[in-house]
Amino acid sequence: MKKRLVLIGGGHAHMVTLSKLSTLVEKGHSVTVIGPSDHHYYSGMGPGMLSGTYRPDEIRFATKKVVEKQGGIFIQGKAVRIDPEKKVVMLESQETVPYDVLSCNAGSHVPRPDIQQDAADDIFTVKPIERLMEAKKRLADHFGRHRPAVVIIGGGPSAAEVAGNVWQLGKTTGGHMPRITIVAGKTFMSRFPVSVRRRIVRTLDRRGIEIREGAYARGASSSGIDLDNGETLPADFIFLALGVRPSPIFADSGIETGPDGGMKVNRFLQSTQYPEIFGGGDCIYFQDTPLDKVGVYAVRENPVLFANIEARLNGGELMPFDPGGDYLLIFNLGGGVGVLKKRWLEFGGRAAFMIKDYIDRRFMKEFQAIE
Repeated sequence: MKKRLVLIGGGHAHMVTLSKLSTLVEKGHSVTVIGPSDHHYYSGMGPGMLSGTYRPDEIRFATKKVVEKQGGIFIQGKAVRIDPEKKVVMLESQETVPYDVLSCNAGSHVPRPDIQQDAADDIFTVKPIERLMEAKKRLADHFGRHRPAVVIIGGGPSAAEVAGNVWQLGKTTGGHMPRITIVAGKTFMSRFPVSVRRRIVRTLDRRGIEIREGAYARGASSSGIDLDNGETLPADFIFLALGVRPSPIFADSGIETGPDGGMKVNRFLQSTQYPEIFGGGDCIYFQDTPLDKVGVYAVRENPVLFANIEARLNGGELMPFDPGGDYLLIFNLGGGVGVLKKRWLEFGGRAAFMIKDYIDRRFMKEFQAIE
């Protein structure tokens, strides 16, 4: 029996499903993919695009082309609500898209502190990745005119990678080198082993990048960053790297969520309330074992998500998802260096970056090939 499959988002967790859409279409099912852009950018290579290590076309997938090439329908738009009783997805444009099976890879967003309107032109979140292209142009303009103060608000991996890659951009642009400050909150890279933190801090410190611990940003304006201690930190350019939160679409739709706001899913990556709704990536809360918001889990979810979508459409047993054990961590700190950790193995320098570069390029090559 022909069924309607709708995918929200063309991100990491949907890569296998997107590559195999034709197998679903050939069985008589209709497939519709909703995405905010014709392309999806790989976030793992975003900082490298900011620094100029990668061109935009090297880190993106042609989602619309892939969908339409295989007989699917691509809708450029933003899904804002789901009506699980009527089985329709509502778009920002007021259009509705009906489904029999729905899979969500709706992603996440970076929360914004209180920001005055007059400072908005040079304040950028690290997601969506497309914003980093605009940030690169704006930074190059600053480097050509004066020595800008660049402030990164956040104390996690995104802050470290953005700081290092802004430094690289400054070096390669040939203009004025920026003064880079990370406002890290209580402790910089607090979720990671002390040894990893030390390696990253040493690299950034050698470049003159200041890390402010024990300070929180309370707001931003044209005067700079207002800290919780009453100090105002001068800032010509601001990045917000405050971690990520799942898309609010599930909470807004009355679908059960976990404490982080992600759709609560069972071991089959299936909504705990609605068996015809699946999900993967940053937008879900895996109830058995809450997962870090890192791309490796979206990649691991890929084959299971496709198998269970197919089983729901055609009839068949669902496959449980096993998050797996420890995962490889590699941070791109700009300048062709990185820091790598996997269980007992840990090192920094050019070799770490080269391994990350190889893995990322291989991933891109695999899924760009279906274009």
